[in-house]
Amino acid sequence: MENYILFTKLALLLISSPIISQISRLPIVVVEILLGSIAVWIGFIDLGNDIFAKIAKIGFFYLMFLAGLEIDLKKYAKHKNNLLNKAIIYFATLYTLSFLLYLTFNLNPVYIVAIPIVSLGMIMALINEHGKEHKWIEVVLIVGVIGEIISISAIVIFESYVHYGLKMELYLHVLIFFGVLFAIYYSFKFVNLIFWWYPELKKMIMPDDDSKVQSIRISVALFIVLTSIMNFLNIDMVLGAFFAGIFIANFFEHKTDLPQTLHKIGFGFLVPLFFIYVGTTLDLNLIFSVEILSNALLILLALVFVRTVSSFVAYSSYLGAKGTFLLALGDSMPLTFLIAIATIAYGGKQISQNEYLSFIVAGMLSGIIIMSLLKFIIHFTKEKEK
Repeated sequence: MENYILFTKLALLLISSPIISQISRLPIVVVEILLGSIAVWIGFIDLGNDIFAKIAKIGFFYLMFLAGLEIDLKKYAKHKNNLLNKAIIYFATLYTLSFLLYLTFNLNPVYIVAIPIVSLGMIMALINEHGKEHKWIEVVLIVGVIGEIISISAIVIFESYVHYGLKMELYLHVLIFFGVLFAIYYSFKFVNLIFWWYPELKKMIMPDDDSKVQSIRISVALFIVLTSIMNFLNIDMVLGAFFAGIFIANFFEHKTDLPQTLHKIGFGFLVPLFFIYVGTTLDLNLIFSVEILSNALLILLALVFVRTVSSFVAYSSYLGAKGTFLLALGDSMPLTFLIAIATIAYGGKQISQNEYLSFIVAGMLSGIIIMSLLKFIIHFTKEKEK
């Protein structure tokens, strides 16, 4: 009975969030996070429901699946050298600056991993709200994709170090992870070869006349299979969801309506539930703690600072001053992975409780403040152009 009541309340939040977003002109993701926070604060929703937590986790994986759907490898291959060179400069600067901040302010080593972390979750929400019509958003996506893979690698290595220390298990786990990456790379090449020899297979798997909704079934099946394989290998399931999306986008490009359908399914149900759940994990009382709030704002400032400098070093000649700054802001919302790093570090007693809470609040504020700021700048720019 408890679950029925909870999901009835969640349904009310799902329905009301677009209306509130329209009235307040706040980004819908921000509204969903705030609704989750307020709902727990006033006692409308009780924390600790295991089913809600699991569905929210599926929502996050599905969000990463949608991120993979945005990756057109053939398109990126045409500009491979230029994009790769700029991305190398960007991430080299990002990690160098993060290391210098660690040395300068004598920070916990966790900050070396946490400050440059990149997550596609909020970037996908940004793309869903504003599209990819802006040049800088397309670059944010490219940076997000490369950063996501680097960040997952950093999380796997960091988590293995926290759990195993400098023991053989650490090297074995890291070796398995990079082995999986190589296996995924060569499986893409193998499938590409199969479809090159037998192109008719594509339409057999996903026919043009899809009255039995076969394409959606295949997509969801691939999503489940790859995330399950990652779970079995004790590797972050985000990786499986992400590559499942890339697979669908690049081998079944004849299904032009499929990504839009999958987006509607995700952003109509699963993804909003994830953002509402994220909101429920934030205790609004923490905002009023001077120490935690000030630390969180310093972390947020560091996130924006290193990305702004890195963006101008790598992309200013390509995007111009305004576009480069917007790129830096768009990449400064690593909400989910920042929380993941904080949780791992706190669980392994690498950081104090106050540091852990500061990271959590910083992650939340990055989504709320920066998403709202981006919407304001985009709206102001459009009005000015008119």
